[in-house]
Amino acid sequence: MWLTRPFNERSTLIFVAVLVAVTALVVASNLWLPSGHALHVSTYTVTLLGKYLCYALLAVAVDLVWGYLGILSLGHGAFFALGGYAMGMYLMRQIGDRGVYGDPVMPDFMVFLDWESLPWYWQGFDMAWFAFVLVLLAPGILALVFGFLAFRSRVTGVYLSIITQALTFALMLAFFRNEMGFGGNNGLTDFKDLLGFNLTSTSTRLGLFIASGVALALGYVLCRAIVASKLGRVCVAVRDAESRTRFLGYRVERYQLFVFVVSAMLAGVAGALYVPQVGIINPSEFSPLFSIEIVVWVALGGRATLYGAVIGALAVNYAKSVFTGVMPEAWLFALGALFVLVTVMLPNGIAGLFRRRLRPSRDKPSVAGEAHA
Repeated sequence: MWLTRPFNERSTLIFVAVLVAVTALVVASNLWLPSGHALHVSTYTVTLLGKYLCYALLAVAVDLVWGYLGILSLGHGAFFALGGYAMGMYLMRQIGDRGVYGDPVMPDFMVFLDWESLPWYWQGFDMAWFAFVLVLLAPGILALVFGFLAFRSRVTGVYLSIITQALTFALMLAFFRNEMGFGGNNGLTDFKDLLGFNLTSTSTRLGLFIASGVALALGYVLCRAIVASKLGRVCVAVRDAESRTRFLGYRVERYQLFVFVVSAMLAGVAGALYVPQVGIINPSEFSPLFSIEIVVWVALGGRATLYGAVIGALAVNYAKSVFTGVMPEAWLFALGALFVLVTVMLPNGIAGLFRRRLRPSRDKPSVAGEAHA
């Protein structure tokens, strides 16, 4: 079966084993080591690591469409944010009468803005299963409609990248408006609990961290299953020679649309796990700059590898956490310099560097193929 094929790959088993081992060590360190111990991982750090894992899943989703399909999406932040908003709406409905204004149905910001009733698109978000389904459907449907129109019209290359960025920018402007009913500039925040568990408790934080690790592992395996299948080989052919693939009789737009939708849904899951851990979702997640940052993560780690995207996301976000604590005003300059440096010095990213060192004779053809993409 194509879904179980990745478990026969050594690289996939190593990735999953390392992820499980690190997750277990972090949880064990938090639970069993005293707070004064040098190896103790605080609850704050657990939350930070959980956020990094969400970013890693988002990077894997981008690598799937950019690395293997050749679609440079500068709008995946929109899919991430939509999944986050779906989760945020559920968490807001769970507050109930514990809000500032004590309204059992409407969120505080709606009471403050004199909304008379709950909008129709907020209906159903008091049920967890409904919210979890919308975490997948909201970004999936947007990607389906957008991809159908774009791929059917054969929009490719830089034009497609610009359109994806315009999409997320338009959504950011829309979500900034109070009339949309998503909290405007402040977004959704002041969450209390998830599935009845207090979001501020250590056990819930650990549970979210583990859920993020499981989601990353499943997302990675799913992407490996896709790229290792016949579908994946056709995607690589589309990336390297779209016209030739189309000439051979393949309906290229169908392959592009399927992979694009899967990638968007993975981004939505990452956003849904991100929101309860950071405690807020607002329109800044739609920012085009954020989507460009995601591309930098993948470029740094090495595209068309999947694990390289994970490495890039973890490395850049750790550097961001450190850098913004020391010199926050210089972070964007550092990020830009990093992107230029990687493009010039490491065109295949950190993963490419590893592969050259480990298998120099077998890596050369692969590098040439990816550079062509």
